[in-house]
Amino acid sequence: QVRLVESGGGSVQAGESLRLSCTASGLNFDEYSFCWFRQAPGKEREGLACAGWGGYTTHYANAVKGRFTVSRDTAKNTVYLQMNNLQLGDTGMYLCAADRVWSQLLRSQANYWGQGTQVTVAS
Repeated sequence: QVRLVESGGGSVQAGESLRLSCTASGLNFDEYSFCWFRQAPGKEREGLACAGWGGYTTHYANAVKGRFTVSRDTAKNTVYLQMNNLQLGDTGMYLCAADRVWSQLLRSQANYWGQGTQVTVAS
């Protein structure tokens, strides 16, 4: 059974940083690509940052380029999202997703999803 468990969310002030973690089990970590998505109230789910299966490919949404960094640790079966200079618009539920097919991830059609971790940014 595949499980993705996110952690690291919380409430911060604008300008502060957070690091989210997504720990995977039940799959061969090295064969999967991972993406982080954000779901804000009243808005569509938004893809933020993705890391390819070999760790050589990354993709970022324009809204987070230069502020967010995605990375993966094979030894820990964990994908990270380092978020710096958080803004009010970054508030939302952050979800981790995994798929073997890169294009599926980018289309928000991943096979596996976590439950999410809440990030709230206050002014």
